Amino acid sequence: MVLATVTAALVSGMTTVSGRGLGVANAEERPSRSVTASLRSDLEKYLDAQGTKDHFSAVSLRVTYADQRPDISASAGTTRYGGGRPATGKVLYQIGSNSKAFTSVLLLQLEAEGKLSLRDKLGKWLPQYPAWRDVTIKQLLSMTSGIPGYTEQSAFLKDFDADPSTHFTLERLMSYVEGLPLGPAKYEYSNTNYLLAQMIVERASHDTYSDQLAERFIEPLGLNDTCLPPDCPPDTASRMATPYSTHSVLPKHFNKPLPPLGLSWAQGAGGLVSSLKDMTTWDRALYGGRLLPAAQQRELKSLVSMKTSKPIKTVTADDPAGFGLGVVKYAHPVAGTVWFYEGATFGHRVLHMYLPKSGTIIAVAVNSAVGEDDTLPDLAGTVYKTLSAHKAKALAPRQR
Repeated sequence: MVLATVTAALVSGMTTVSGRGLGVANAEERPSRSVTASLRSDLEKYLDAQGTKDHFSAVSLRVTYADQRPDISASAGTTRYGGGRPATGKVLYQIGSNSKAFTSVLLLQLEAEGKLSLRDKLGKWLPQYPAWRDVTIKQLLSMTSGIPGYTEQSAFLKDFDADPSTHFTLERLMSYVEGLPLGPAKYEYSNTNYLLAQMIVERASHDTYSDQLAERFIEPLGLNDTCLPPDCPPDTASRMATPYSTHSVLPKHFNKPLPPLGLSWAQGAGGLVSSLKDMTTWDRALYGGRLLPAAQQRELKSLVSMKTSKPIKTVTADDPAGFGLGVVKYAHPVAGTVWFYEGATFGHRVLHMYLPKSGTIIAVAVNSAVGEDDTLPDLAGTVYKTLSAHKAKALAPRQR
């Protein structure tokens, strides 16, 4: 599913094919040589094992810690399939549905300011959609609205495949699902929910979504590599890994490059561009409670089972994935209970995994999108195993 692969391939494994060269970003960083060398090998093996099959040329990793130790930042391959510049830790990616947490936190901050309530219904904020008037904001954010997804509609996919550089307005994106019947109020992933959430942000703040991102997150957190096209610096596209799609839903562009900044189709559902450095900075603020008051932080982490659609307090091996408000809690078979999200556009995949006991964050990215057989969660599991094998302090519980 484009813009979300949080339910696909949530398993962990090891790849074992011989490697190739890579570069390590930020020479001033000096993490443990032995663990870094092992992680380099993991990236090399993954690129050799999956790069041709999934048509990606670059794979990036960042590991960050709760204390002051330097981050580990490494990248393998090149920014373009079959050539291009060596990939480094400064490469930018389309982070896909990792963007959803930005949207949900905007609404939670507006709630904390008394400008709206997550119990508000769409009829109050978006009366132009009368068929959805009784859906609440929280149902949008928790994917329990029953509103169909525009990215699953054949008309949208046909239009995007015809010209990926098309500028899609919110109105045009909504036109692909207007008039479709409302489904049951159960968990069902729909990117339409987060376009509607974006619209409510703009109505309640009397500002653009992009400006709200800049004012509330990008500038205060120093996310200098993060932007929402078209409001990106002039050199952004040149710093990105070329996106490739192996989706059968885009037959004209199968294994072909896509426009790096062609993200008007995603917007508040998954339109952000960022570096892994910025994204892990954001994730640490997100899970660390720096962005929200306690009440809204609890709302952010309130879970609905992705299996049963029922509210749950936590996840288990039998019910392993819970969707919060733009975040996912997952009972990882290797890493234990983690906060986890893999975002995917038509051309990139970016995954982060936050380990609550230690505060360690693992983030990985590649420059292609795939259909069903996504192994990026395998790479995250491999990184965790490598850190564990080196008895890395990064995985030790934090002292209280």
